[in-house]
Amino acid sequence: MKLENKNVVVTGGAMGIGLATVKKLLAEGCKVNVWDINEDEMENAKKELLNYSDRLFFHKCDVTNKNEVYASAVAAKKEMGNVDVVINNAGFVKGGYLNEVSDDAWEKTIDVNLTSLIYTTKAFIDDIYERNEGFFINISSASSMLGVSEMAVYTATKWAVWGFTESMRFEALTKNKKGVKFSSIHPSYLAEGMFEGAKLNFLGNLIVPLVKSHDVIAKAIVNDALKKEKSCIKRPRTVRLAVLFRGILPDKLFQKVIVMLGIHKSMSSWKGRS
Repeated sequence: MKLENKNVVVTGGAMGIGLATVKKLLAEGCKVNVWDINEDEMENAKKELLNYSDRLFFHKCDVTNKNEVYASAVAAKKEMGNVDVVINNAGFVKGGYLNEVSDDAWEKTIDVNLTSLIYTTKAFIDDIYERNEGFFINISSASSMLGVSEMAVYTATKWAVWGFTESMRFEALTKNKKGVKFSSIHPSYLAEGMFEGAKLNFLGNLIVPLVKSHDVIAKAIVNDALKKEKSCIKRPRTVRLAVLFRGILPDKLFQKVIVMLGIHKSMSSWKGRS
């Protein structure tokens, strides 16, 4: 896809991966509609991106509220015209054992990480189908390929995001809408932001090192998913070993590999966003 003059919506776009992606899209000549629930971070982003103010729009939007999503979608179309790309980046994580974290936290995890994607996709899919041209990018996780202790519900949502993305890709194909694309992005732990402090053991970190910055994922979104139209992108690239090992190893041996790499204890040092 050629990105110049494309109109893009980015959820959770005021910080982290979202903001890094917004910057790259603006540099490519896109118009960008930023949706976020954090008003302070949106103000900071506005100041930082002041030079792009003619191509940049902000909306406070709780993506778990379908009425706000649908209203923001209408506003985005009025401001930019047809929306060409939707990047579902908004995310939430609450570490902890299932029985020790409140129901509210688990419900929020599901709503932000999964339910919101259904709302945002429905908000734009009819227009994109009609034009037979457009792109949906959904942020999944390396944890979509294996279980991780102390974030069972988060992991479940990210498995679901991968399945949702692939199912929608085949829905478009079944409808003969070959110009409508879907990609999922699968980052491992980032050194900063939502997963600050989480890490594998020494051996695990050698094989699957921490992602150094949000820019690494933003580059994967813009260069690999959108420009090259890749459907499933993993960072670091060694994350794909999880799929390979699960496919070729007996299950008991695969589980032992997870323990050997320290994945089962990787959230024990988690701090989260400062």
